[in-house]
Amino acid sequence: MEDFVNEQRPTRRSVLRTVGGLSAAVALGAGGVLASATAAGAVGDAAGLHIVDRGEADPRMWYYRFATNEIGWQPAVNVLLPDDYHTSGRTYPVLYLLHGGLQDFITFDVAGVRAWTAGKPIIVVMPDGGQAGWYSNPVSTFVGPRNWESFHINQLIPWVDQNFRTFAEYDGRAVSGFSMGGFGALKYAAKYWGHFASVSSHSGPASVRRDAGAVVHWANVSSAVKDLAGGTVYGAPWDQARVTADNPMERLESYRNKRIFLVAGTSPDRTNAFDTFNETQVLAGQREFRDALGRAGIPHEWYEEPGGHIIRDYMMIRDIDGMIGRLRRA
Repeated sequence: MEDFVNEQRPTRRSVLRTVGGLSAAVALGAGGVLASATAAGAVGDAAGLHIVDRGEADPRMWYYRFATNEIGWQPAVNVLLPDDYHTSGRTYPVLYLLHGGLQDFITFDVAGVRAWTAGKPIIVVMPDGGQAGWYSNPVSTFVGPRNWESFHINQLIPWVDQNFRTFAEYDGRAVSGFSMGGFGALKYAAKYWGHFASVSSHSGPASVRRDAGAVVHWANVSSAVKDLAGGTVYGAPWDQARVTADNPMERLESYRNKRIFLVAGTSPDRTNAFDTFNETQVLAGQREFRDALGRAGIPHEWYEEPGGHIIRDYMMIRDIDGMIGRLRRA
């Protein structure tokens, strides 16, 4: 199987600029670059999250469910620990791995994330994001709060840093995702520049205004049906400022000095309208985004792969290895 690859590598100067860049520890009020969690510390409530259910019997995959004022139901998270977490005493970088639409926090466990990360020094955090939450605080909702963006950025990240041995800083975090989660990763990396040194989108849209705003329309329709009981992520008419803030194509400078990894499929199933619509939009939007990054002189790594709108395990493994190479070492 042949990959169509264009890899633009950061220069030593750009890497040094990144290392000297903003610290998310400051942005999050962490008070230092290392988290306060200790090897023996029990996982508890923090940052507005109250644990209502937990599962810690598995040595690697720990599960938690929360009560939070940001979400009108109790969202969950899987935290995948490195093989040696309980014995090493080391501090680790963290990957926030975001699921796609009509998926949930167990998606990547089912897909094989334990095997992808076996023996690798990285913590993987996989939260709920709603069936069609779009990693956003919606303009309107008729089912109570669905503030996924606030839940992830203002609550979950500080909760992780307070409860696990993490590098609570820019060079200690990556964000990646599939489909809707790939969009969420690109969005979070741009809007919260100092939080993530690496961003990856696996079949996630990168240009939301193209084709008369097809992605924005889809976000509004899907969120209205699946998450908000008629409410919408972007409003009708659109809240144009929100669209601009979330659109990777309009936030190019926010990606400078980050590791960027993009994957899109070239051959969706033409008998499947959902697969065809999604990956056709993804491929066209990622090409537009890549061209803009190239014109701006922003290094990025991209792949066009056979197949449609699917999680590709071999690309996930390549991506995770690249993150580990970029982030602060455990």
